[in-house]
Amino acid sequence: MDQIIENIFESILDGAQKVTEAKVKEALESGLSADKILNEGLVAAMAEVGRLFEEGEYFVPEMLIAARAMQSGLSILKPILVEEDFKPIGKVAAGTVKGDLHDIGKNLVCMMLEGASFEIVDLGTDVKPEQFVEAVRDHGCNVLAMSALLTTTMPNMKATIEALETAGVRGKVKVMVGGAPLTDQFAKEIGADGYAPDASQAVSLAKKLMAA
Repeated sequence: MDQIIENIFESILDGAQKVTEAKVKEALESGLSADKILNEGLVAAMAEVGRLFEEGEYFVPEMLIAARAMQSGLSILKPILVEEDFKPIGKVAAGTVKGDLHDIGKNLVCMMLEGASFEIVDLGTDVKPEQFVEAVRDHGCNVLAMSALLTTTMPNMKATIEALETAGVRGKVKVMVGGAPLTDQFAKEIGADGYAPDASQAVSLAKKLMAA
């Protein structure tokens, strides 16, 4: 690994936003391709963050600051990647369901997915079923990621899946769900394609659903 790529990798693990920005700029100036910086620096670092989280060495705050550092580097690379016609591995529409205004978990999932080379359509919070349907229809999303933190809003996940079926787009998209009160059993009952208990596993699940 190039020393400068290694520096980017380490700065993301440390959550050092300014250092990440400076090192990404330095890497570009030294002639490294945006694609190489993205995959060997940013994506590799976020994969390591996910591993550390799953092993209990990192917790949500560490994951959050690492993801923010990654995003600051990504914002520098994005215009170049667009010019180079970089293809994301998939497009995910993410949102917290109708009636639920919690967004920390959803935001972290979005950042982790973006760090794994997915394109994100962030629908925000309090998202109505028809807004999820529009995201699939208008943006061509391959994956729909729904979040709920309140047990009272969980039924809106089922309502969204039913709305996808009514609109005739359910077959075009994989649906994944997550949030503190959810279980794998609940995901199966409502007809979702998968359940992720945390942001790190949401990345693995999204990749698995894309491969399927």
